[in-house]
Amino acid sequence: MIVVAALLSLVIGISLGLLGGGGSILTLPILRYVLGMEAHDAIAVSLLVVGVTSAAAVIPHALRGRVRWRTAGVFGVAGMLGAFGAGRVAHLIPSAVLLALFGAMMFVTAIAMLRGRVVTATDPKEPTGELPWMKVIGEGLVVGASAGLVGAGGGFLVVPALVLLGGLPMEIAVGTSLVVISMQSLAGFAGNWGHVDIDWPIAGLITAFAVVGSFAGSALATRIAPDRLRKGFAWFVVAMAFFLLGQEVPRAFGVEPDMRWVLGGSTLGVLLLAGGVGWRGLVSRPAPSS
Repeated sequence: MIVVAALLSLVIGISLGLLGGGGSILTLPILRYVLGMEAHDAIAVSLLVVGVTSAAAVIPHALRGRVRWRTAGVFGVAGMLGAFGAGRVAHLIPSAVLLALFGAMMFVTAIAMLRGRVVTATDPKEPTGELPWMKVIGEGLVVGASAGLVGAGGGFLVVPALVLLGGLPMEIAVGTSLVVISMQSLAGFAGNWGHVDIDWPIAGLITAFAVVGSFAGSALATRIAPDRLRKGFAWFVVAMAFFLLGQEVPRAFGVEPDMRWVLGGSTLGVLLLAGGVGWRGLVSRPAPSS
């Protein structure tokens, strides 16, 4: 299982380098369900892996001018404060509740991304749009708190915030998100440290493979259209949200989930949502002019 987890960690890095997020969505299930870590320990290790991997993944984006440093700095500092504070109290909350909340946040965010509009830039070194600073700080505190509580680096919240609220092009939001994720993930890890047991060899192995994957993801980011990138990211989050909720909601009520029902329900949920989104697009499409 360690070998499987190491190989899956490549996907963690690819996700971060390509999408500017999603790393924790993969890391937490790998640590929890593949390696069998206790939930609170998995949350802390997830923050460490995602923080270090994001710091590595931002390098190629920065070299291509796809980082809004000022926005990342303000958002990141606010996120660090939220992540550290939440990390200090995360051990007081039942793990099933934390993970169920994580899944719910994933689902809501994915819907916002599917309904949102992507802004494109003719020159990625001169991105359009500017974030209102009070919203940046507020979003940073909220996203950081979620990171500290449930081990989420926050990319699945940071990217939509930058795209939907700030009007940043997707490729700029991805690079900027990685800076924020790194800052608040490491702050969240610091907040959790002392309340958990860290398996350092496993954490180091997962991180090393994820860093390798992050460089591959950064290279792929230049070859995919922003609109497809946003929609692909959103559907990925939807699928993982259904899976995680199927695992943790029964546990919150003291019932051990059946994996067959979890996988079947997750697949059905994604198909129903995809059908609903497709039907809405069909019925709302204007009639062709005669």
